[in-house]
Amino acid sequence: MTGRHPNLSQRLWNDTVSPHDYSTVGGEKYQAAVLEQYKLYVEMADRISSRRSLTNTFFVTINTGFLAAMGAVSRSALRDAPAWGLTLITIVALCQCAVWFMLIRSYKQLNGAKYKVIGELEKRMPALLYSDAEWAELGEGKSFRDYAPLTHVELWVPASFAALYVVTVGVVLIAR
Repeated sequence: MTGRHPNLSQRLWNDTVSPHDYSTVGGEKYQAAVLEQYKLYVEMADRISSRRSLTNTFFVTINTGFLAAMGAVSRSALRDAPAWGLTLITIVALCQCAVWFMLIRSYKQLNGAKYKVIGELEKRMPALLYSDAEWAELGEGKSFRDYAPLTHVELWVPASFAALYVVTVGVVLIAR
């Protein structure tokens, strides 16, 4: 996994600290410190994923409620509502879909950076779990048959809600 910033390894590791600074016998304390930082960083990456899931749940709830409210309104109320009102409501719904879309992309970028750092930390460990082994097993996200990256799937959800809003309001306005 190479990124836009090829010198991540140089930025990650503190050159003024080496295994010899932790002990003179094989650097056990240094290795323990690297392992502890690795565990903490993986936990932070997992927390980002949990927040991402909560964010998606929040927006799915808002959009489902919005669609339920639209369905509960009678046809005559929709037919009699001013076009500018329907347009304004649709713009608000589309804006929140756009915000949701941007948040998903932001979480993707944040997690992507975290997993690159985790990959660099793994270079100081006996196994390259995430950076080489798992990612290679998943085909590096290049084929949906091997692995469909979550973000690619997630981005379709706000786009689908947005399309549904446009079609629904379009049908209401045309049916007048």
